[in-house]
Amino acid sequence: MPEAAAPRRAPAGRRRLRTRIILSFALLGLSLTLLLAFATNWVRGRVEEDMITDLMDRNINAYADRYYASGGRDIGLPVQQMYGRVVGKDKFEALKAEYPEWYGLGDGIHPMVGTDEKGMPLAYKLAVRKTPDTWFFLAYDMQESARRTEKFEKALYLVVPLFTLLSLLLGWWSASRVMAPVSELARRLRRSGNSSDPEALTPYFAEDEVGELAKALDDYSERLTEVVQRDREFNADVSHELRTPLAVIRGAVELLLSKPEIDERTRTRLQRIQRAELQCTDLISALLLLSRNERAVGQCDVGKVAQQLLDHHRAQLGGKPIELRLEGETGVLLEAPESALAVALGNLIGNAVKYTQSGAVVVRVFHDAVEVVDSGPGLSAEDAAKLFERGYRGTHAGHSQGGGIGLSIVRRLCALYGWDVRVRPGDDTGVVATLRFG
Repeated sequence: MPEAAAPRRAPAGRRRLRTRIILSFALLGLSLTLLLAFATNWVRGRVEEDMITDLMDRNINAYADRYYASGGRDIGLPVQQMYGRVVGKDKFEALKAEYPEWYGLGDGIHPMVGTDEKGMPLAYKLAVRKTPDTWFFLAYDMQESARRTEKFEKALYLVVPLFTLLSLLLGWWSASRVMAPVSELARRLRRSGNSSDPEALTPYFAEDEVGELAKALDDYSERLTEVVQRDREFNADVSHELRTPLAVIRGAVELLLSKPEIDERTRTRLQRIQRAELQCTDLISALLLLSRNERAVGQCDVGKVAQQLLDHHRAQLGGKPIELRLEGETGVLLEAPESALAVALGNLIGNAVKYTQSGAVVVRVFHDAVEVVDSGPGLSAEDAAKLFERGYRGTHAGHSQGGGIGLSIVRRLCALYGWDVRVRPGDDTGVVATLRFG
């Protein structure tokens, strides 16, 4: 069965806003660079392809015209990377044997793959113009174009990471500029977090989005400060008004207890009233500390407080066959007011006594903790998960009195003083509640 502990909010894993901005710039730069590189390479290829096609189309016609104009003599080519050939009617069949891939081509420009004099692969474009008596062929070497394409693609491979790096640097610079006022706002908020009168934020920021946020935070802080101030004044007034009648009760009880003629039964009842008055005083002091969220200074003997609490509950057992006893170390001092320890430990002991019908409730004092062990019905999984929630009453509560806020107060006191409270099932039966001091 799981062990229940006062819940602590774990820090949520998150990626900083500055990092998200930088990564966004880097991804945007990479995406745009890749898109631009792909588009540039595609456009360059198409433009070069169209230029070569147009060049060859014009030159094959010029080649044929010059051939006829020269009376059928061999003519030179006006453009480099071109090889021209004229085949007369009597050599058509010879061409079929020498260049079978040329023989069946029609007029136009055709991409071709062959081999050069060294037997290496050769890519070229072949312009063809055929007449009944003469066939004209003009070959354009594409190897140079392929080399240019390869160099261009290598350049793009260098440009893409370079522009990505530039985008990363631009993102870092932009994020620093954009996040500077936000970071300053967060720094000022942290600095004024523990102040009861926080400094206004609006004067330190321009009239932009961050300035609007600072103004909204100032308005919220002002309203919250007013609420807290009213709450503190109310708690102080209530505490003062309650302490006055309690002081009257305490004085009256002490006066009555000082009279030797009262009988034992009356004395027992007066002592019970005295313990209840002390419990109310401690509870008021603890609640006042929680409302102010301030640690009161003081020192108390853990064993002494535990014994007083056991004596208080022992007087209220009635006929329940329960043994209440104190074990462990003596003289353990705690740097905290007695009222805070009495409320926290008193709630743990009170729950143990309430849900134990027979057996024992044992309080063990250690040098850094105090443990309350009972022989009650134990702890369910549902109780373990919700035990310290405000207003929650355990599955074994039945029709017992209580609003389910006792352990919630214990949790808040532990948070205030840096203590830790945990509740787990006992070895055989019952529950073990441990209050560990920070």
